[in-house]
Amino acid sequence: MSKIEKTIARQQEKISEGQFYEAHQQLRVVASRYVKQENWSAAIDILYGGALALLKAGQGGSGGDLCLYMVDVFGKGDVEINAESKGKLFALLRAFPPEEPTKKRFVDEMISWSIKYGDYENGDPELHHVAGTLYVEEFEPYEAERHLALGTKDSPEQLARVEYEWYMQDDSHTAALYAARAVFPYLLTGNLRSANTALLLFNRRLTSSNESLGVQEVSSTSSDIRVFPVLPLLNFLGLLLLAIQRGSADLYRQLAKHYAPHIKEVGMWDDALAQIGELYFGIKIPRQGNPLFDMMGNMFFGGGGAASPKPSTPKAKPKKVEATAPPPVDLD
Repeated sequence: MSKIEKTIARQQEKISEGQFYEAHQQLRVVASRYVKQENWSAAIDILYGGALALLKAGQGGSGGDLCLYMVDVFGKGDVEINAESKGKLFALLRAFPPEEPTKKRFVDEMISWSIKYGDYENGDPELHHVAGTLYVEEFEPYEAERHLALGTKDSPEQLARVEYEWYMQDDSHTAALYAARAVFPYLLTGNLRSANTALLLFNRRLTSSNESLGVQEVSSTSSDIRVFPVLPLLNFLGLLLLAIQRGSADLYRQLAKHYAPHIKEVGMWDDALAQIGELYFGIKIPRQGNPLFDMMGNMFFGGGGAASPKPSTPKAKPKKVEATAPPPVDLD
């Protein structure tokens, strides 16, 4: 057994005996010693082993502190973003106790590390996907959206899932508002494929859960569209994706005009649609700061500030997406 392994074993024994504070402090001291020696791998091994043991013992605060320290050492030691380093992050992230506040800071720090040292300007997609999926499981829709929108090809399934589960707590006529929260972020980041996948999966859940919902299948040689007679804005989303695939600015303008009364009732799609019009159809809009990320932050991610309502389950019900109600529709 190596010196590092012996150190971790001794501290794990203290943790098993309930001496959490002592173990945490000694692990920090030993890791700091290795950091001063620029023995990055040793420091990381100590921090990783100690953090994992503390988190598994339910000590989210002290375990989270060592997690943050480890990410800091990743940066100082120019640790490569690879399967090994990400594997450590994933293991620690999954070990956090539910509702431990340090976890969100850990997620933010690991994403920041991947931005600074990786190849993706918005952070490593796999890190985003794993973090977003955990937030889906904990029913944290705003946090899930932030990460899944920048995730992998598997992320649309998780995003459609959390949006549909959120929609199920709202009124039946609001389906399109939640579907849009899965579609617009992908479109605004240029990810048309994921936008299509997200809408397809959302609609699939909707129809399978509501057999009485009238759905018409409209097929052509190039595409298949599901038409929901009682949910016009859901039809708009499908036709919007079709217009983007065809690159037809005229079709986009016709859609915007035809559905304008419904869009006006929503009252919060204007910025997103303006950005989409410019991005995909060259319809220019006035520039003010960085509207893409401002819009995504304010509209989809709850504003990104502490004042934004954060849904959790089962203690609190997520804030509904507001919209004017159409005539009653029975989807039960």
